[in-house]
Formats: sequence, structure tokens, C-alpha cells
Amino acid sequence: MSRDVATVHEETPYRGIVDLLTSRRVSAVPVVDNFDRVLGVVSEADLLHKIETEGHPGTRRVFEGRRRRTARVKATAALARDLMTGPPVTTMAHTPIPAAARRMAAEHVKRLPVIDDLGRLVGIVTRGDLLRIQLRPDADIRRDVVEGVLHRILGVRDGTVRVEVHDGVVTLAGELDRYSAVVTAVRLAEAVAGVVAVENRLTFAFDDTAPTLVGVA
Repeated sequence: MSRDVATVHEETPYRGIVDLLTSRRVSAVPVVDNFDRVLGVVSEADLLHKIETEGHPGTRRVFEGRRRRTARVKATAALARDLMTGPPVTTMAHTPIPAAARRMAAEHVKRLPVIDDLGRLVGIVTRGDLLRIQLRPDADIRRDVVEGVLHRILGVRDGTVRVEVHDGVVTLAGELDRYSAVVTAVRLAEAVAGVVAVENRLTFAFDDTAPTLVGVA
């Protein structure tokens, strides 16, 4: 995420928002209160309603949909509190990258303000930020899989599992003692930033998920 976030307050005027977007070369800004809690987001799309209706005064229709009604209101708005889209779609600082990407896609937004446990703004993540994660060097990805997943979490000894990474695709080969360890290794490797896919070539000594027969003579 980016920590240097351009923000506005509820009372920021239309022109002030336009100037900020232009000077910072961003397409949207969070609206925050005096405690840095995120109230909403003002984007270029919110500001364009005013331009779209210039010379065509807004008139109410008998049957007016929510989208048209919102556009009409924003076309006459002068302050951030009336221009912003809310409630804001946000994410927590500790949210895994895949989860943030899924939320962004599900909510059809291009950015997510990142907040702490008190709802205060600590950063912002965009589609571009998430895509850049996929450009991590293969060597960095391999290090995270070997040291973070295999050594630190699963306690696998050196040489037990071979790890190769090519264009973000991780190949795991070797033998682990339990089937559940194989499943965990693959799942955690898939969650490593920059991993495109995991090719599982792992075997296991015994299946610890299979039912145990008790009392069979």
C-alpha cells in the first residue's frame, strides 16, 4: 500500500478536490474526519457529474432510478461530504493480498483505503499496487516459500523439499511425512505474494486424514 495518501475533509470545496487530484496525479481521494477516520471516497467519476450536466439543468423524472438521482445530486454538490461515495469500501492493514484483491473485485472499486483497528486511515492500495506484487523476482518468492513456509511454519528440514520458481509459478517436489502437511504447504505457498500458481509434486509417507478403523479383528 501507499502510506502517503492525499485526503480531503467533509468541508473541502469542489475546486479544492480537483486541484488536489491534479497536483497529486491521483484519480480519487479518501474523505476523512478530524480523527483520520474514513467517511467516504471522492473520485473523478463523482466530480464529472457537474461537467456532464453543464448547460443542461437537472430535472427530476417521475420515475428516477437511484443511480440517476445520485448523479443529479452530485452535479449540484459543492463540498466533499456531498460529492463522496459512502459508506467507504475499506480493508485492514493485515488483510492478505488475495483477500484485498477479491474485495476490490466484488465491490467493483479501483482502490481500497487501508485502515487500522480504530477505522483510521493508514494507507491506500490500488489495482496497480496489487498487480505490481505479481512482478516480484522469482528469487524473492522462492526465499519466502523456503524460509517462511517450509522452515518457519512447517519446520521442514533443508533438502526435504525442492522449490523451484519460474515466472511466479512455484514447483514443490519431495516427500513430507503427512498428507495434511502437503496440503498446508501448497495452500501457504499459494498465499505468498507474487505466486501465480503452485505445481504440487509432493508425496507423503502416510495419510493422516484417512479414517482409522478401531476394533477390527
